[in-house]
Amino acid sequence: MNIHATTAAPPPPRFLMCPPRHFAVTYSINPWMDPKAWAESGAALHATAQRQWDGLRHALTAAGAAIEILPPAPGLPDLVFTANAAVVLGGKVVLARFRHLERQKEEPLFAVAFATLAALGLVADVMQLPAVLKFEGAGDCIFDARRGLFWLGCGFRSDAAAGRAIARHLGARCVALPLADANFYHLDTAFCALPCGAVIYYPGAFTPAALARIHAAVAPTERIALDRADAARFAANAVCVGRSIVLSSASAELHRALEQRGYAVIETPLDVFQKSGGSACCLTLRLDHRLVAASAAVSAPASRATATARRRYRAGT
Repeated sequence: MNIHATTAAPPPPRFLMCPPRHFAVTYSINPWMDPKAWAESGAALHATAQRQWDGLRHALTAAGAAIEILPPAPGLPDLVFTANAAVVLGGKVVLARFRHLERQKEEPLFAVAFATLAALGLVADVMQLPAVLKFEGAGDCIFDARRGLFWLGCGFRSDAAAGRAIARHLGARCVALPLADANFYHLDTAFCALPCGAVIYYPGAFTPAALARIHAAVAPTERIALDRADAARFAANAVCVGRSIVLSSASAELHRALEQRGYAVIETPLDVFQKSGGSACCLTLRLDHRLVAASAAVSAPASRATATARRRYRAGT
């Protein structure tokens, strides 16, 4: 009798999304939002939003992702941007504390959603930060799989001080990156950490101190710097599913940089969501990031920050 060892396939990457049934630009809390321009052609734009959201969902599932759906709610047009709901690592959750009143109304719905996900066994240990701390979820708190740390955008929406509570609850340190350009008010509008260890980023979005921290931890060969044109198309606001990268649009130069690293670049138009300051990454929240013991060093310049990161953990895929 022949006995063959079998290995179970890893579970698919899992994301939380919310259909854009009530998506619109009805207020302005960032420079991209123009309620008057939306009102002039809102019906057509709403139809486009549904079509583009469906395109993103299809691109993600075709790449191998599983999608959990958060029901939309009237009067909450930005609920569609689920990246801002929370940050999740190893099943543990830190819920958002929004800075603007318009989005604070979303917090009870996200709390209910994560209670439901916990009941389904998809997450656990849901934590709410004190109201005094502002934190806008994975839009500002990006997990770097290879370095086993969070990059925390701060200044416009999230407080650097929130990083300490996040690190304690999730067990991975947070590196604060102060943001400098109001057009890139969330970290995910200007920064994407790739599974291979490279990062896509727009240097103009960051203060000198933030750039120094990125450069200390990420080797020059692993930095994919965007120009203003790619940044304005939200090219950094991308979603990684294995070796596929899903985004709204990218220049030929960015395509080459990603393909040279072994990624398939999948473009699916999301320009209607950019009218509200969001794109692919904003429309998704990764639910299944995990920490495992580091098995490979990350190529980076020698520094205390880099050495610490190497001793910690990286995410499994």
